[in-house]
Amino acid sequence: MRLAHLQPLYDRPGPWACVYFDTSHPDESAAEEQERAAREASRRLEGQGADQATCRAVYDRLAALPPAAGPAGWAVFATAGEVVLDTPLLTPPPMNEPPCWSALPHVGPLLELTGEDPSCLVAYIDRTGADIELRDGHGGDRVGSVEGRQWPVHRTATADWSERHFQLKTENTWERNAALIADELGACRQETGADLLVLAGDPRERRAVHERLPKELRSAAVETSRGGRAPGSAPHGSHAARLMDQEVDDARARYAQERGEEALERFQAGRMPSGGRVEAAEGVPALVDAAREHRIGSLLIRPDGPDLYREVWVGAEPDQLALRRTDVQYLGDTQPSPARADDALIRSAVATGAEALTVAPAEAVPNGDDIPVGGLGALLRWPYEGGTE
Repeated sequence: MRLAHLQPLYDRPGPWACVYFDTSHPDESAAEEQERAAREASRRLEGQGADQATCRAVYDRLAALPPAAGPAGWAVFATAGEVVLDTPLLTPPPMNEPPCWSALPHVGPLLELTGEDPSCLVAYIDRTGADIELRDGHGGDRVGSVEGRQWPVHRTATADWSERHFQLKTENTWERNAALIADELGACRQETGADLLVLAGDPRERRAVHERLPKELRSAAVETSRGGRAPGSAPHGSHAARLMDQEVDDARARYAQERGEEALERFQAGRMPSGGRVEAAEGVPALVDAAREHRIGSLLIRPDGPDLYREVWVGAEPDQLALRRTDVQYLGDTQPSPARADDALIRSAVATGAEALTVAPAEAVPNGDDIPVGGLGALLRWPYEGGTE
């Protein structure tokens, strides 16, 4: 998961009210139950020391959520009387995730509850151009279009010399338009940072586009026979549109699974010294050192790991974290606060542009391996000499 959307949580000093709120129970009394739950969440925050303005902001936001409409739940983060971020959840939050008032926003559960959310460019292609949209778990937005040559685009069936010449011009039009579409997709990928690409529409043209994509985008592209560019080819809500949506969702899910498996394989290989150098770290002490030095490239979190709850100490800046309270004072902050290890490491990851990945719990692994040990690990931006950490 890319973490840039969490940046607003680290632009303010806190402390933070954090609530994971369940909206997955549709029944006649859902609205009444939701209001009671919102009131209880506000009361619990106040009991932990939250100011009344922030408690009120949280209550108002939770009470206003449409019950049982869409998301299975919401994560709400507020400070200084204002809700700064609210995020829909794909799965209901667990009962043992109570509202909390803490120095850092408690974002650890977000990784598991929102799921990996790779973004996807979808190109609807015909022989005259393409329409391009960007999709993620929250929907889609049009981000580009290409209008190539409009004539000639249709071949004839005769063998006359002039007609063969016309057919050659037609094929040249197709090729030129395919190159234009590929160039635009490369630019859209660079601008949006999309993880993968789905090519839909005319079979011949989408294959021609695929062949002309930049190498790094070509490997992340898949083709589908669903969808089309012609008006009315797949009206919103139609069976054809739903099939197309499912193909896009399947492609995104496969991408997320493959990336997670690849990261875990790299981690397992990287934590073993090679030539005296280690490319992965695990355990809170090693990760705290790596975070201070901005060496975390990918943070791996196993939701059932005990180290997620381990207390560390943090200062105002993302690289001000330590195992002991007294250590932070030497890092430039004389008033450190306690925080969960996962929340502190995620803050550091956001600040340095790292990503975070959820790995399978130990019980889901065939041999039951505790990987990463304690539940926290990282692929490093550059290796370190083994035994010097």
